[in-house]
Amino acid sequence: MFTRLLAFFKIRSRALSTQVSIFRMPNDREPMEGGGSSEMEFADLEVAADSIDASVMFHLVMDILGFVLYMHQQIPSILQDVNLEFDALHTEYKDLEVVLAETEMKASQRRVQNGRKREVKHGIKRLQKLMNNISNAQTALKLVFSEIPHVEAVILVLGGSPARPQHVYELCFSHGQDTPLSDACDFTKTKAAEGISRKAIRTLVSRGAGSASYGGPSKLFLLVKAHSSFNMPLHFLPKRDFRYNKKVVPMRLRIKCRNQDYEIPALSSDPQPADSNNMMPSTSNDYIWFQCRHVIKGLVCKTSPEE
Repeated sequence: MFTRLLAFFKIRSRALSTQVSIFRMPNDREPMEGGGSSEMEFADLEVAADSIDASVMFHLVMDILGFVLYMHQQIPSILQDVNLEFDALHTEYKDLEVVLAETEMKASQRRVQNGRKREVKHGIKRLQKLMNNISNAQTALKLVFSEIPHVEAVILVLGGSPARPQHVYELCFSHGQDTPLSDACDFTKTKAAEGISRKAIRTLVSRGAGSASYGGPSKLFLLVKAHSSFNMPLHFLPKRDFRYNKKVVPMRLRIKCRNQDYEIPALSSDPQPADSNNMMPSTSNDYIWFQCRHVIKGLVCKTSPEE
């Protein structure tokens, strides 16, 4: 169901882009001559629980990551289908090796099988780096959400570099009651996680996400905001002074727990929030950005005509 919904949104996004009205906060600044900035308000999504568990955060980030890659035409089909295609190519390649190992085969059949084997090998090579980086990013996120009780925010940056993005997606987590960390987090996707992902994608599409024209292959950078004591050098590097171009208007989602009576201050292109009084559990100076070392490079995709 989630797969069909995402494919439907891809078709609808271009039609919506001319109709959607972008709501702004009262104190937002309009673009100014010489390089001002404009900020989109946060869209609040409520989790029907007293706290946001690691599994919900992980699956939400991964679903938005797949959505960004697909909607901005960095992958040829939705991420689930790309995974299935990659696995199918590996299976077919192994089967072809078994067939070609047989001594009893006509020369014409062997030529056909060898030709197909080359095609399959080329397909695997085309997807290999993409799938490796996505897998590594998944591993990194699981480790983060397993070990850190309060990840404040996650940013997905699509562009040539984190400082000069084409598109920015901000996910802000307003954590509720503290929950003790378990020795092993269960990252099985629940109905609750699927529901919040579906709602988040609907919201992004309604705001025009993915409606821009195809600009060619790009890079997707992942950053998380966590306590400065966080140490995972194999997967994340600290970016204490991280900023991105203020001309870029980010897509913003804030995930809140039910019955919550406080709000997270809006993230900005400045790495340090102006007001940290409502932050949990410490001051803003204790929280910095960490950039994931696993950068996802988009594929060259054939674009379809505008709907």
